[in-house]
Amino acid sequence: MDLAEVTAARTVDLQSIQTSSSTQGEYRIGVSDKINVVVFQVEDLSFKEMVVDSSGNIQLPLIGSVTVADRTAAEAAADIAQRLARQYLRNPQVTVTVVEAANQKITVDGAVSKPGVYVMRGSTSLLQAIAMAEGPNAVADLTKVAVFRTIEGQRSVALFDLAAIRQGRAADPAVLGDDIIVVDTSRFNSILRDVVGALPALSVFRPY
Repeated sequence: MDLAEVTAARTVDLQSIQTSSSTQGEYRIGVSDKINVVVFQVEDLSFKEMVVDSSGNIQLPLIGSVTVADRTAAEAAADIAQRLARQYLRNPQVTVTVVEAANQKITVDGAVSKPGVYVMRGSTSLLQAIAMAEGPNAVADLTKVAVFRTIEGQRSVALFDLAAIRQGRAADPAVLGDDIIVVDTSRFNSILRDVVGALPALSVFRPY
């Protein structure tokens, strides 16, 4: 089933939801993302809002093209530091930060006003993601909002209490590209009810 076909009127089936196997628990840099690269105490090698090109690279002085796409910020920083250390600097301290994520898609389904696939730009929280779908509808169960995610190749799910988040009693978690967010567990089929019902705690991702 294509993600775009998952709607509030359709029973959500665990076996038919397909997510990208490349999605990880930690954000991976993508094409057109904007990143900051900071080399500690070396201003000439530090840059703000560098755009990752269509090949997944950025261009840096001295070391040239660096592939950053499909890497975490920590992995990209380690690669830059290693290459600088080979010829130019002793023990360089490099930090890479993603300041804007481009064209990351999430699916918002279940008891929301407009279920569908949405593009997020930059960091997006669970509350913001549901707002993209124009908020929960009148029959939504806000105490049980499921987020489905593939982490290291394993399909995983976590439950969140949206009511508690709105009231400031719980943290508003970040969502990642390819996440599937489903509001209102009362609409889940029996397989999904068994999965989410077995979760030992809210806000913890568990494989299924």
